[in-house]
Amino acid sequence: MTLENEQLNNPLHGLKLDTLLDELLEQYGFDILAEYTNINCFKNKPSVVSSLKFLRKTEWAREKMERFYLYQFKNLPKADDEQYEIPPRLRVIPAHQKPKDPAVLILGQAPPPVIRSSNFSDDKSSPRGRDNRSDSRKGKNERGFSRRTEKSEQSRPTDTSSNPYGNSPK
Repeated sequence: MTLENEQLNNPLHGLKLDTLLDELLEQYGFDILAEYTNINCFKNKPSVVSSLKFLRKTEWAREKMERFYLYQFKNLPKADDEQYEIPPRLRVIPAHQKPKDPAVLILGQAPPPVIRSSNFSDDKSSPRGRDNRSDSRKGKNERGFSRRTEKSEQSRPTDTSSNPYGNSPK
């Protein structure tokens, strides 16, 4: 089976980005797109022209919009982990999966973003993937630098004269 035959069931096959954006804006509008995709081109002074310009330049944003189109607007079943690693335009969508009516999305009810990438795994102990070494490095911060500590009371001058410049060099 050729790549073109595999792509015939993909709703993104042959679809231009401006057509995709027009369909999404007609159905949902900028407010819903901004909330559910969390892309700033839909939040700050949104327009079709500026959004298209940004989406054409930025691959991750374009792929995010294409995923939104497939799984919210076309309401297809979510991709498995293997298919998720492939860009949306190249995904193979089985012939038995047909697009449904667009999902009903309500402003203010967007789910929190889910990180679904092989770069992050559940076996790491800290949120950023670094192990927690604070126990073994007393007095040092996260990067291994010593913390600044106050000088001991003995090294501070005890003379509290009224002239604050009394000890300055002349």
